[in-house]
Amino acid sequence: MSYFTAKTFTFLRALGRNNSREWFQAHRADYETHVRAPFQALVTDLQPVLAAISLQFRADPRPSGGSLFRIHRDTRFANDKSPYKTWQGARLFHARRAQVPAPSFYVHLEPGACFVGAGLWHPETPTQRRIRQFIVDNPAGWESAVHAPAVRRRFELESGEMLVRPPAGFPVDFPRIDDLRHKNFVLIRSLEDKAMIEPRLLQGLGKDLATLAPFVDYLCAALDLEF
Repeated sequence: MSYFTAKTFTFLRALGRNNSREWFQAHRADYETHVRAPFQALVTDLQPVLAAISLQFRADPRPSGGSLFRIHRDTRFANDKSPYKTWQGARLFHARRAQVPAPSFYVHLEPGACFVGAGLWHPETPTQRRIRQFIVDNPAGWESAVHAPAVRRRFELESGEMLVRPPAGFPVDFPRIDDLRHKNFVLIRSLEDKAMIEPRLLQGLGKDLATLAPFVDYLCAALDLEF
């Protein structure tokens, strides 16, 4: 089945042009019908797919407190006061996410910028260091989880935020020293908009999550989490 349609992207592009409370309230029904409801259905259908990979992760379709991010932006400390996000995302989270830092799987819906990925986004400095040390201590597992040909054909390490130099206290001759420079430990795969409206979306995401599983398992091991 198809979850999203061309109307999904039409709404999100229109929201980008008319990012105001008045416009959103007048078009709330379109948001519910073409964005949130189909995303909730996708998250629901991902539950058995995720359970086959790991019983520690949750695909929660609740509109509040579940996998879906709120459409409202937190503008308290932002220069941009636009009230709404022009994208919708779903985080398939670890059962212990509220207690400790934990990796997650993620699906992102945004015109021209859709992607699927997994990992840790903006971990705090102690968590970063813990993962870096685990990579140095367990290089073979990192090589398999991140740099295996089957992984690299589909995914790449997100490189938006990196240290200028290798982190202090780690061997500069480490073969994957540049990987230690990452501030985020995330694998991503860009998706074309048309892929999000195809009937095979669920099947494709299932393959992506299975490919990402060893990477998430590795991060869980680094943080002493069950997988």
